[in-house]
Parts: sequence; structure tokens; C-alpha cells
Amino acid sequence: MNYRRFGRTRWRVSEIGYGMWGLAGWTGSDDKETLASLHRAVELGCNFFDTAWAYGDGRSEQILAKVISRYKNSPSVGGPDKRLYVATKIPPRNRKWPSRRDFTLDDCYPPEYIDEYVGKSLSNLDVDAIDVMLFHTWEDRWLNDERLPRSIEAMKRNGKVRLVGPSINRWEPHNGIRAVLEGHADAVEVIYNIFDQSPEDALFPICRMKGAAIIARVPFDEGTLTGTLTLDSKWQAGDWRNSYFVPENLKSSVAHAESLRPLIPASSSMADIALRFILANPDVSTTIPGMRKIRNVEANCAASGAGPISADLRQALRAHRWDRNPTTWSQ
Repeated sequence: MNYRRFGRTRWRVSEIGYGMWGLAGWTGSDDKETLASLHRAVELGCNFFDTAWAYGDGRSEQILAKVISRYKNSPSVGGPDKRLYVATKIPPRNRKWPSRRDFTLDDCYPPEYIDEYVGKSLSNLDVDAIDVMLFHTWEDRWLNDERLPRSIEAMKRNGKVRLVGPSINRWEPHNGIRAVLEGHADAVEVIYNIFDQSPEDALFPICRMKGAAIIARVPFDEGTLTGTLTLDSKWQAGDWRNSYFVPENLKSSVAHAESLRPLIPASSSMADIALRFILANPDVSTTIPGMRKIRNVEANCAASGAGPISADLRQALRAHRWDRNPTTWSQ
């Protein structure tokens, strides 16, 4: 496993982190299997874990707490810092994903509500301080309300949170630039992958200038970039993917993945190349593929040691940029 500096801190985090969204809204999750996968990730040197209160109404945080407890102060923890780093998220009070322009701070993150959910996450994770606390939805214009900057500063001043930032809405990397420029964001979490390259346009250069860490989420485009999606793909009732991969999106997503297939070396996989494309960008601090099975953990962590993709392949992949706009189904 390779490690990268996390923004302005001295933290050295694994460039392959662990995304834990799979515990909520995705069928096929098993707590025992998840715990085994988390422990295997630590064995392979993964030391950055991304969760959220909304992932199972705190259950994901509670499962992660068992891992943190086991490896606390343990010399066997992988990584140069011999510790595990955790990012979690405050859910919007109105439980609406993504945010909309007409949502107010009181709709989503009034100060007393922020305090309440920082406390909930601290309790669930059983830690004294949260490494990275993210707002699970975001509007830069909320910063016009002076209560939000004060809440951000208070979180850090009282020692409950070390770093703060937004989890940026799908396909809106511009809606987070102000938070970085004004110094309210120590880190940003944003969709970045072979298709979604738009964060490179403005967000990444500004994060580089301000020293903000970048957490690249959705590296596989919700599964499209694993190369396993087909026009016949279906999921159990209640699975989030049923509302995302509506016929319009499923057809287009499969077509975009198939257009990539001729570029994938015979010795590799689409998922491996998807991760290594992200890792080829030095602005990225870590990427957080969802991992619920040990075989996925092992394959994803192996991408870190596989070395960079060739310049020619990276250039060819860049031609597959797919600019999209938020829709009714792109929550």
C-alpha cells in the first residue's frame, strides 16, 4: 500500500481507502462479512475509512468502532502512522439527497442539529475526536449565514472534530469551491473517476492552492466502471441502485462502459484501471471504493501497488470524460 499526505496535515493516509456506503441502501450486506473485510483491509495497509451516520442510521459507524477498538494503539496497524483515520458525515436534517438550491441552513444543518449529530457520531464510533467530519450535502451559499462558519470553527475549537469539509453533491464540483477558498474546508469529498473528470477543471487546482485534502468518491461510477453492469442488471426491492439506474441511465452507463472495454489490458480489469486512473492524479489524497467482500478488498488494495498506468493509456481514458448534469434520479 502506498500513502499520501492528507491536505495540510502530516497524516499519511492509504491511497486506497475503504468506502462503507454499502451498509445502507445496497442489498447483499452481511455484518460478519463486512467485519472480516474491514480487518483484511487493515492487514493490507488500508488506514482511511469513510462512513456516515446515514449508512444504516449509525450502524456503519458502530461496526467501524469495533475495528477501531481492536487496532487502537496496536503496532500491527498498517501504514506509517500506526493508526486508523475516520471520515464520517452529518446527515441533512430534512433527509434529502442531494441538496437543492432552495434548501436553507435551517432545513439541513442548523447549529444545534450539527452539535447533536457530532455527538451521535462520537458515541457510535467510540472515539474522543472525529478525524474528518463532512456535511453529507452541501450548498456554498449556506456560508452566507454566519452561523455555519461559527459552527465549523466551534467543532474544531472544542476538540470534537479535527478537520471539516463538504461531501459535494453529485456532478456539482463547483459547489464547494467557495468553502475551500474561504478556508472553511480542510477536505472535500467529491465524485471523481474516468467519466467524472470535471473536478480537475477548477476544484482540484483550488484545493492544491489552499492545501485542502481531496477524497475521491464513487471511483467505479456506482458499479458502471467495474465492467459488470448489463442492460439486464436488476437488484432486490429497496436497493438504492434501482432508483439510480433507471432505464435511461442504465442504457447510457452500459454503453459508456462498453466503449472503454477495448482499452483495458488483458492482464488487468476495468475496476483496476478505474482505480489506477484516479491514483495517477497527485491531487487526490485517497479514493474510497465500496468494499463488502474480502475478494474486493484484496483486488482494490492491489491497485495501489500495481504502479501507474501508462501515459498513453491515461490519455486514451481521458477522452472518455462524460459530463453530466443533476437530474431527478441522480441523488
